Amino acid sequence: MRRSRITVAAVLLLVGLLWIGQGTGAVAGSAMSGQSMWSLVGGVCVLGGLVIGVWELVRRPASRR
Repeated sequence: MRRSRITVAAVLLLVGLLWIGQGTGAVAGSAMSGQSMWSLVGGVCVLGGLVIGVWELVRRPASRR
């Protein structure tokens, strides 16, 4: 379960960075390019990915019985 949460965090982080790039116009070629709303949405995704990733990496794994 821990690995899947870290994977979700990584995907959120990468997608968020892509959306920030598209929203700022650094990544061209889509309808999202140059639309500042996607920079904001991407920032929220990056923040969410960081929170989930740090939470999973810092917390102690549950002991197996």
